[in-house]
Amino acid sequence: MATKDEKKKIKAKKAKDESGGRKLVAQHKKARHDYLILDTYECGIVLTGTEVKSLRQGRASLVDGFGQLDGAEVWLHNVHIPEYTQGTWTNHAARRKRKLLLHRYEIERLIGKTQESGLTLVPLALYFLNGRAKVEIALAKGKKEYDKRQTLREKQDRRESDRAISAARRRQRAKA
Repeated sequence: MATKDEKKKIKAKKAKDESGGRKLVAQHKKARHDYLILDTYECGIVLTGTEVKSLRQGRASLVDGFGQLDGAEVWLHNVHIPEYTQGTWTNHAARRKRKLLLHRYEIERLIGKTQESGLTLVPLALYFLNGRAKVEIALAKGKKEYDKRQTLREKQDRRESDRAISAARRRQRAKA
């Protein structure tokens, strides 16, 4: 039988787990390099039971994924959620299209913006928030090769300036 202190610790741990926070499952890091992110949306995703279990094991890939508007619905294509290892004949297809859950006004805004040329929906992250699977999608525009080089150059310049500043601070501290 557990003591009062042990029961309090167990209760506190359960409350902490339920309040959750964000547990990252998969991230598309290269998307920020390949695309200019204009706007981001957090949306729910319709999943089957074995997909959720597979995600809880931390297995997914967003690399080839993209979002598509079909009427008044948003669908996520080519996101790879591998089959659940202990699944039976009820297992899911790894690359099926999955419905995204957004508010009506968000969908209408996306319909208006994706009709502009060159804009697409790209998944950035797949995570659990308070026990529910969420996807962060971005309205993005593809970068040209020179844009990618310019972004890398700016990032490198920022890094060099930060290094120079920290080196100067270290020298000042050494003198003092």
